[in-house]
Amino acid sequence: MTHDMQSGESDLGSLAVEAFFYGYPLVFNSSEVGRFAREGIGAVPATPYNQFGHADRLAGPETRFVSVNNDTVYSIANVDVSGGPVRLEVPDTRGRYYVLQFVDAWTNNFAYVGHRATGTEAGSFLLVAHAWEGEVSSGVRVIRFPTHIATIVGRFAVNGESDLPNVAELQQRLTLTQTAPGHGVPDGDPSVPEDLSFFEQLRVWMAAFPPSERDQAYQRHFAPLGLLDAQSPYSDGDGELTEVLRQALASAKQRMEEVLRGDTSPTQNGWSLTYHVFDYNLDFFEVGALDDDAWKLPDGPMRYAQRALAARGGLWGNHGYEAAYAMVYLDVDGNRLDGANRYELRFEREPPVGAFWSVTMYDDADFFLVANPIERYSIGDRTRGLRRDSDGGLTIVMQHDEPAEPERRANWLPTPAGGFRPILRMYEPDTAVFDGRYELPPIRKIT
Repeated sequence: MTHDMQSGESDLGSLAVEAFFYGYPLVFNSSEVGRFAREGIGAVPATPYNQFGHADRLAGPETRFVSVNNDTVYSIANVDVSGGPVRLEVPDTRGRYYVLQFVDAWTNNFAYVGHRATGTEAGSFLLVAHAWEGEVSSGVRVIRFPTHIATIVGRFAVNGESDLPNVAELQQRLTLTQTAPGHGVPDGDPSVPEDLSFFEQLRVWMAAFPPSERDQAYQRHFAPLGLLDAQSPYSDGDGELTEVLRQALASAKQRMEEVLRGDTSPTQNGWSLTYHVFDYNLDFFEVGALDDDAWKLPDGPMRYAQRALAARGGLWGNHGYEAAYAMVYLDVDGNRLDGANRYELRFEREPPVGAFWSVTMYDDADFFLVANPIERYSIGDRTRGLRRDSDGGLTIVMQHDEPAEPERRANWLPTPAGGFRPILRMYEPDTAVFDGRYELPPIRKIT
């Protein structure tokens, strides 16, 4: 198929870059859905649709997933409601923190079940397609899916290795019962060259997972790129359009990395306060999701760009009201954090939270956990054996080599040898985190 090229290559190139940022979350997320079914993710084994896969340990360096947390044990399910309703049963966790976060194909967080949202007693939920109509049993709450496939990202708080059997028992009582198998994620044209697969996947998955009406209206202007075509225009890999797409893809990927590291979120003592980066959902609010303007980004192209950056830097991250994230690349002097140096992070007052908090260490290339000799990947209010300062404060030691002093070794959060990026997570944060009454401390270079 040929396309109208009258707008010129430069215009088409710009449009293709725009389409990349618009469609990146859908393509990245759907690819991870497929990877989870085939390979699993870290300690969570490969799992079919409409079943939970359970991790039996906390995430470590073997978990090749962007900005994975080391605070909770994961239970993950890809749910397909195209075959009919799926029933979810959750156990009574007797006050233990847990959250089931519902993420649609476009990475919108549209529902939450758990400690903050619905409490910790046992409960029943019916997961259905957006337009489903039918009878619902008494005591069962309905959750409507914006897209026929969505991911439930479950997290259970764990208090050390000895607590894992207790969590495993709860995981086994977290169940899904399907009506019938669904359609799954469709494949694109296998003849499309690998370097054009992004646009082929975007074309196919845009049709399979229609977004909100406002987004459908927006994506129509990508028609000149072939993204609305019923058949693939990319299969021969030749022609002016495909060359424009190749160049645009390379440019867009480079631009994404540049923007990600030049984050424009509000900052506080070097920390990027990404409390609102997951606020791009404007249309779908089910159980536990707050339909509140305070948690909605302004509509427009920048919302789509923010959504892409959030997927790249922290796929399946929660809204800030469930878990607030702050990340940092720079020390107090504005220099990049690097394992060649030694640093300290001192909390005069620990973050105010309703659940718990932690600081987790990642490399700054892929945002993965990095192997270290003491197998410690995070420090927080549940970490055993920490040494407090004389005034009750807490100093976290960040360096690559093992500290010689026992008191510093006790508070050591190992860094990679090169660049690194910590993330501070605050689960069920107090309002003081958002209104500025609580201020995050800087990371200071000491050698």
